Amino acid sequence: MTRDHHNDNDQDVAQSHAHKANEKNLRRVMVALVLTGAFMIVEVIGGIISGSLALLADAGHMLTDTMALALAAMAFHVSKRPPDGKLTFGYQRFQILAAFVNGLSLLAVVGWIVFEAISRFINPNEILGETMLVVAAAGLVVNLVSFAVLHSGDQDNLNIRGAALHVAGDLLGSVAAIVAALVIIYTGWTLIDPILSVAVAALILKSAGSLVKRSAHILLEGAPEWLDVQMMQDRIVAGVPGVCEIHHVHIWGLTPQELMLTMHMSVNDDATQSEVIRKAKRFLKCEYGIGHSTIEVDVDGCSDH
Repeated sequence: MTRDHHNDNDQDVAQSHAHKANEKNLRRVMVALVLTGAFMIVEVIGGIISGSLALLADAGHMLTDTMALALAAMAFHVSKRPPDGKLTFGYQRFQILAAFVNGLSLLAVVGWIVFEAISRFINPNEILGETMLVVAAAGLVVNLVSFAVLHSGDQDNLNIRGAALHVAGDLLGSVAAIVAALVIIYTGWTLIDPILSVAVAALILKSAGSLVKRSAHILLEGAPEWLDVQMMQDRIVAGVPGVCEIHHVHIWGLTPQELMLTMHMSVNDDATQSEVIRKAKRFLKCEYGIGHSTIEVDVDGCSDH
């Protein structure tokens, strides 16, 4: 069997593993979607009856979570579509777009919570601590189950990570609502409700900012954050026989797992170009996990100059 056949088989195996992983991730997202969407209605009713901002904030967060989880599920479904004439790399990047939108929606939730908290500081309202406690405790159970389901998925997948961050925000919201309810029941101090809501918003803001930054970096065709491009070039020149010099290197990812590379390469006069290219591609795959590389060999100088 030729090296090309080996490479084709390796690619088929990798694609099969990726497909199975996406199927499992899709099932996890669907479970979390059903749980979150159903309890959101309960929490809205409980927040209105009890008058608790913490519950209403968590319900508002769960509303965006329901939409975010639906978007994540759609992203996994769309990403399975094969490449076509319009999207020659396929549809996997849709997962990153979904993660970016989810991150932005989390930032919007943070803004709404802070705005409502300021209103409650100015005009405090009566809160039914017992009702608030029951609803918040039930929400904690639902969010724990949803988070466990999503956290067992692929955390390198930004789509899963974005969905898990949404549910983690709900989890923190439920804990804050329980603490606030207990304080209100035993002390009657209702300002604890907006105070803890702002604290949860601050935690959500940090996670949302990280998600938006990572997904935007990929959408802008940035090189993987862990990769030192110059060091990679030096290692190829030192480790692949026949390579003299490398330039015009561009590396990006459709997703964090699907890396792409293009580069120009000068080879020794006595080297076989096709053999050097195969060795370089194998080096990139084994050492850096770059499964799709396009290498142009320069003859009599760089043609782009």
